[in-house]
Amino acid sequence: METETEQVSLENDQPPGCSREKNDWRRQLRNSIKDIEGLKKAFSLNAAEVDCLAAAISNYPFRITPYYLSLIDRQNPEDPVRLQCVPSKYEERLYLELQDDPLGEEKDTVVKGLVHRYPDRVLVGLTDICPVYCRHCTRKREWHKGFWTRTASELEDIYAYISDHKEIRDVILSGGDPFILSTEKLEAILKRLRGMSHVEIIRIGTRCPVVLPQRIDDELVSMLKKYRPIWLNTHFNHPNEITPESARACDRILCAGIPVNNQTVLLKGINDDAAIMTKLCQGLLRMGVRPYYLFQCDPVTGTGHFRTSIDKGLEIIKAMRGFTSGLCVPTYVIDGLEGQGKVPLQPEYLVSREKDHFVFKSYKGELFKYHNPEGQR
Repeated sequence: METETEQVSLENDQPPGCSREKNDWRRQLRNSIKDIEGLKKAFSLNAAEVDCLAAAISNYPFRITPYYLSLIDRQNPEDPVRLQCVPSKYEERLYLELQDDPLGEEKDTVVKGLVHRYPDRVLVGLTDICPVYCRHCTRKREWHKGFWTRTASELEDIYAYISDHKEIRDVILSGGDPFILSTEKLEAILKRLRGMSHVEIIRIGTRCPVVLPQRIDDELVSMLKKYRPIWLNTHFNHPNEITPESARACDRILCAGIPVNNQTVLLKGINDDAAIMTKLCQGLLRMGVRPYYLFQCDPVTGTGHFRTSIDKGLEIIKAMRGFTSGLCVPTYVIDGLEGQGKVPLQPEYLVSREKDHFVFKSYKGELFKYHNPEGQR
């Protein structure tokens, strides 16, 4: 396991991600930027700029892999990849609606590391360590607790709960990023879960295909294949993250018989534009990745500057529906506060309902009647 105290080591000012470590995920982690000196070097920050970031960095640590850094136009302070991974002074801005745990995960935690909210599925937080710390992270509260992975004792408590609750058919492995664990440790977890006959589906949430595609190596994929059915949910937010490397990583997973879904977060100044979202989702489909969810950015402390209006999300879906493949259009959802669950949202296509028919608005804005067959014999 990589530690968080290792020093940045960018070799001879070569473009990060282009040196000899580019295909080794462990070296990518070792050579990540995770202190202020590395940040100053990568982005030529002056003293005043560094001072502006001091509070955010002290509260919310960061790490940027050489690969992900290589995707950034470092001359553009508004680069969409940069905004996702480089700390910002706006993370310290106060907004009344923000909370550390707005989704109530801690309330629904039944044993340490296990959230049981929905009747037939649970979420396991295996670690709070990630290859890149996304500035919009919904679990930003965990960053104040140091960097950890579940202990053997904690995992045993999790296994015992799942084993005792036969209604659980779907287990989601999350974090942090589960793929930050060694392949051996991850396999041990999958093997235990697969030993429970009532666990039908295992899902893994990871951003490694986006920020550390080197992690998706033959050893990992061969191991995962043994424990299907597995579904993988990843997290592309912008077309600039779709690269030959990320495409190869997704293809390796898909060729192992593991479906890949994408969960995008709607982020102000990054993807809050219908043309950008359409380009992203079309690019995902070309890779065989299904655009699954478009999440409204959660009201998490330290993320207020990323939040858009709900109307913006509806506007984007309306601009996509009918103008590109239905497979390309994600489901726009708000994750309800305090554990209320996901609420899907759609633009208003139903205009009125009469006794024997409905009136709808098409994607082109045209009105039409549709006979309601309810009650017919």
